[in-house]
Amino acid sequence: MSAKPLILVSNDDGITAKGIRTLVEVMSEIGEVLVVAPNSPQSGMGHAITIHSPLKLYESNVFSDLPNVQAFECSGTPADCIKLAKYHVLQVDKNRVPDLVVSGVNHGSNTSISILYSGTMSAAIEAAIEGFAAIGFSLCDYGKEADFEHIKEHIKAVALQVLKTGLPKGTALNVNFPKKSETPIKGMRICRQARARWQEIFDERTDPHGRKYLWLTGSFVNEDLGHDTDEWAISQNYISVVPCIFDLTAHHAIATLNEEWEILRA
Repeated sequence: MSAKPLILVSNDDGITAKGIRTLVEVMSEIGEVLVVAPNSPQSGMGHAITIHSPLKLYESNVFSDLPNVQAFECSGTPADCIKLAKYHVLQVDKNRVPDLVVSGVNHGSNTSISILYSGTMSAAIEAAIEGFAAIGFSLCDYGKEADFEHIKEHIKAVALQVLKTGLPKGTALNVNFPKKSETPIKGMRICRQARARWQEIFDERTDPHGRKYLWLTGSFVNEDLGHDTDEWAISQNYISVVPCIFDLTAHHAIATLNEEWEILRA
């Protein structure tokens, strides 16, 4: 058995994205790396899983130039990738389990409400559901050729910290990095998710055959003025770190409903 930690890597931008290449490069300096990632972009898929069509999984040579890396590409979603890694790839390999699961680096922010739509974070949360320490990394730069050099040392530091101290059970970290600028990153902040939303607009267009279609656009609206949020941290050039769980229960509403709902006392 290898003395190095086993690190599972996935993403939602696809196995050939620049962001996952950055993440695999950094993780290969820390341990043995297994990549199971989508074979095409899966952004915005959230926590979707594939149940009505077969999944295809092939070994990939995308990272053959890096040491200690084995890679597979999958026809499914980011959440599918984590499930396949645990219940298929690693079972074939003597039932091994990863010491750490990392997802990303996403091309674009995954702060605030975006976590619900993010395939990157869904891979990390799926890993937390399965009982693994997990981190989702995102860079607030949507460009395909975004510069990731300024965040490599921070990615490594966060991963090593989690490998050393672990995470609370069922918790995944949502880590967002500011876009590269002339101003150095100030540091890191543990934050809460900002209360913000997307204001959608469906732009009606016409195709070359004269048929109408709709294209989703819109803008991000942040009405949260707190200085303890991920949005605030990023705006101040800090790295934001938000601990996330998969329990969507509105615990604060249970007592209210028990008190106010007459039908419970019928």
